[in-house]
Amino acid sequence: MELDPRSKTSEPASPMNSAGEEKMEVTSEMSSPTLHSRGSEFFERGFKTMLSIRKSKQSPNKDEGKEGTGTWKGKRLSLRFSKSYKENKTTICNGVEEVGEKTEAEPIQGKPLSVMEINELIQKRQLLEAFASIKYLEDETIAERDAEKYKDNLQEFVRKSKDVDMLYNSIMNTIQSIVVETLEHPTVEDTLLTSLVTLIACEEAAHPNTGNAAGPGSDLLGTPRKWREEWREAINESARKRVLRIPMASKEEESSWLDLHLGVLQKHLSEDLLKIKLSVKKCYPEEYRVCDVYVEAFHKAIASHLQDLSQRPLEFNELYTLLDWVANTYRSELFLGHPDLKPEVKTEDLSLLLTPADWDKLKNDYIASAKEKIKSYFGNILRLEVTEKWEKEVHPEMKENLYHSLLSFDIQTIIGEHMKISGAISRSLETKTLELCLAELHEFIPRFGEEFMAWSTSQDSPIFAPYFAAYINSFHDLASGLETVFKVNTEELQKILAALTRNFTNVFLNKLRTKAQPLLKKILTKDWILATERPDSLASAVSQFSEHLQHMREPMGQELLHDIHKYMVREYIMQVIKHRRKINRETRQQVSKKMNLEARILNNTLIDQGSDSDWLLPAIHHIANIIGERQRDKIKEYIKELCQDYPDIRKEHILAVLALRGLRCTKRAAIFRQGYHALESPDSKEGSTLFAEIEAPVTTSCF
Repeated sequence: MELDPRSKTSEPASPMNSAGEEKMEVTSEMSSPTLHSRGSEFFERGFKTMLSIRKSKQSPNKDEGKEGTGTWKGKRLSLRFSKSYKENKTTICNGVEEVGEKTEAEPIQGKPLSVMEINELIQKRQLLEAFASIKYLEDETIAERDAEKYKDNLQEFVRKSKDVDMLYNSIMNTIQSIVVETLEHPTVEDTLLTSLVTLIACEEAAHPNTGNAAGPGSDLLGTPRKWREEWREAINESARKRVLRIPMASKEEESSWLDLHLGVLQKHLSEDLLKIKLSVKKCYPEEYRVCDVYVEAFHKAIASHLQDLSQRPLEFNELYTLLDWVANTYRSELFLGHPDLKPEVKTEDLSLLLTPADWDKLKNDYIASAKEKIKSYFGNILRLEVTEKWEKEVHPEMKENLYHSLLSFDIQTIIGEHMKISGAISRSLETKTLELCLAELHEFIPRFGEEFMAWSTSQDSPIFAPYFAAYINSFHDLASGLETVFKVNTEELQKILAALTRNFTNVFLNKLRTKAQPLLKKILTKDWILATERPDSLASAVSQFSEHLQHMREPMGQELLHDIHKYMVREYIMQVIKHRRKINRETRQQVSKKMNLEARILNNTLIDQGSDSDWLLPAIHHIANIIGERQRDKIKEYIKELCQDYPDIRKEHILAVLALRGLRCTKRAAIFRQGYHALESPDSKEGSTLFAEIEAPVTTSCF
């Protein structure tokens, strides 16, 4: 192998010139602007720089005869590359000229550097010069070992081996520092990075990987130092530290701490990646895949950081922030997918940011937290209804002539918003969220019903009936909305709503009975007969409830009006036929007239409000006509009409009506028998039963 002629000298080198010239030469090689463009010269210069150590002609020394003692510092040694080393290496760095066996290096006279001096070079980051000196020391130690020079002085061999290892490790630590500083400094030191690449290349050429694993102690001599792997690990460590260095406020200091932290993380790392693309990448050969290595390093660092965050006791909003950032932000144009980072930063080959187990845990924690959140939302709806509507007696709004409540809208909004945000994360999370919302809704509706009924029974509020109608309308809208908008099977919900509606209706009818019973009990009493009060008092009392039903969604409003209409006619007749006193001739006409008037007002009121139960209209009139009629034949006709219109009437009902007139038993029996055939009339409407629900009074048998 022929060495650079400049490394040979016949005169001792001046200490000033030696150090200064050498430093200039190394700097010249490190700062070459055409490092990447000149192919093989890139590594050739690195190798020549490696050989450009300080040289001087050997001078007399009193320790001249002691060269074989193994002492490195202060010794004068002949710099010689062994022939065996040269014959086995055709290249030192890629592109360096081949070394033939025919040429053997002439001894180089010079003064090798001491361990301390080499270490100073490393501290000054003159790494190529330091590497050349370490390599010489390593080769010398190996040659001396092979020559069994240390056969009787093993400690000296161990010491020199440790010196070599320590110096190589010192260079490795400096490599790591340079990598870490690359992103920490405002600007990238191109010269330093390109010399780093040269250094790694020269080490790989000087220590070709033979497949032999490096062992402890002296076995490390001559083995690959794997600085490229250390370079990669340094990038990983740099990324890890930079991620952990991102500021993060405590929850006590800032409620949106996680959102702010991830935003800053995203901003800083985006700047780092852009710096790598624009400034760092050009300092490395393509084979280094610098952008890919950095992206993978940051990916692993972020993944580890998020895994730690996911183990914290996070609240609902924090869990969502983390899920959304992982699912939507990380690979989007807001971060790794930003147009400025393309095409160098690739996301398609990155592994999962969180493991499936961590991802599932995060989603399960989110569902558990959402359960409490939705329960609290529904609880707030109920609380606002109580405090802002019922207690303040605020009437419900009217919309399209129907009583309107925001109950359905609020519930569907809560469900819709939670499905929307969870669906943006994953379809499975959206499904689980919907299932959760429905489960909470099935618990909320009965609780809401209990609160409303407890409030309504504790006081006689004028807003009960309007809100009764408004809530029934709202629950109908809720079931319809869940079916059409959310494609939900509402079979279970319909059962819950049906039970709630029955309970509401029972409370409604009980309030109606409470209002109407005092007026019904007055019928046929002396005070009722003589009273001059308005004959529409009963209809007015009923109207306080029934008028609200016309603002209820069909068919519920119609069904309730039918029930009220039937209830009032039935209770009116029941009050009449259970009367125990006979009505004398003087008052029968007055009673009949008043009954007809009240029946007409009551029926007209309910029909006007939407009742379609016109089959109930003649019932009271028939009885009133029987009571007020003087001619027996006409009484028989009225009874026939009564039996034809209401086939479910029994003989006890007819006899009780006839008893009001004061007819004797034989006359009542005769009239009854003449009209009995009408009891089997087929003209009655199916399901239209009235007298079957009226308890007939016990009377003395006339048969």
